[in-house]
Amino acid sequence: MKAMILAAGKGTRVRPLTYDLPKPMIPILGKPVMAYLIEHLAKYGVRDIMVNVSYLHEKIEEYFGEGEQFGVNIGYSFEGYTNDLGEVVPQPLGSAGGMKKIQQFGGFFDETTMVLCGDALIDLDIKSALFEHKRKGAMASVCTKEVPWDKVSDYGVVVSDDEGRVLSFQEKPSREQAKSNFASTGIYIFEPEVLELIPADTMFDIGSDLFPLLVERGMPFFAQKRPYNWIDIGTVSDYWSVLQNVLLGEVAHLDLPGLQVADGVWVGLNTRIEWEGTIIEGPVYIGSGCHIEAGCHIVGPTWIGHGSHICTGAEVIRSVLFEYTRISQDALIDEKIVFKDYSVDRSGTMAHVSEFDRSEWGNARDRRHRPRVAGAEKAKVAA
Repeated sequence: MKAMILAAGKGTRVRPLTYDLPKPMIPILGKPVMAYLIEHLAKYGVRDIMVNVSYLHEKIEEYFGEGEQFGVNIGYSFEGYTNDLGEVVPQPLGSAGGMKKIQQFGGFFDETTMVLCGDALIDLDIKSALFEHKRKGAMASVCTKEVPWDKVSDYGVVVSDDEGRVLSFQEKPSREQAKSNFASTGIYIFEPEVLELIPADTMFDIGSDLFPLLVERGMPFFAQKRPYNWIDIGTVSDYWSVLQNVLLGEVAHLDLPGLQVADGVWVGLNTRIEWEGTIIEGPVYIGSGCHIEAGCHIVGPTWIGHGSHICTGAEVIRSVLFEYTRISQDALIDEKIVFKDYSVDRSGTMAHVSEFDRSEWGNARDRRHRPRVAGAEKAKVAA
């Protein structure tokens, strides 16, 4: 079996993280989410992987190369064109349109192929999923996951009969209109014949265009409802929640890197922590080359990226700081993601560095009067 990873989108719902990063490059425990997907595919013996790219394509290509470090072969299909000035202009074709372009160019889809979105963590038993696909004689299979009814509007919803045959597909229906609460997880298995249904040189999407076409023509199209973990990074709020769960140890097979120096506290190499007056309540990871000045208060779950500097008296609470973040003296970061010149709170509200003086960051001197986090596992180390 071969695989294709969908990585051409802009990830607009995860801004500002995707201002400088394509969505599959968003890090989990310091490693791009797409790297976990490739490692998972390699674990099941999938060696040939195509990736469609467009927005900030060079960052994906430079990191993954041709896949040698993962023991796989990676190829890329750029969606866009070069204009008269020699500038490379991204122009995505849609998830199915990207598949068609690859097929027209080199005929990659010459055997059963698994297609995955490049922005989720999964532990799907690929061998079992392929077995079910073959046993049912499916031309196309979609792996689904049951979601709460009040969340169906966030997903493409799959309606199937008792045998799993797909009857209809709803793209982000309202709660009132939804006919099912089984969401498509962006994991598909296709036979080569599916590519014949996709028009050439046309914007064409798997969920909104290809799936309805399969149903309309009565093709053998089945949904799989098997148990597995699927952690989607659809929005900034999702990303914040994922990091919180990972740091709390609630995501299997994802262990914190670094050296554990206290209860619930991990650090990378060459990190300097001035312990006098500093309180750290785990779980907290502090990356390599960081400087934590005396008198800081850090409450987990918190991830501090490498090269960061937390100045005296600063307080960081349940937050994610990307690499080379500097938090000023006595500042307060409370349930935020900080990425370069931006911060985003857990509701998705974004602020630019130019606004920081008017935000909570500039009003941190009153933080001692704020309630502490109840139930946090405390790792207090004093000089």
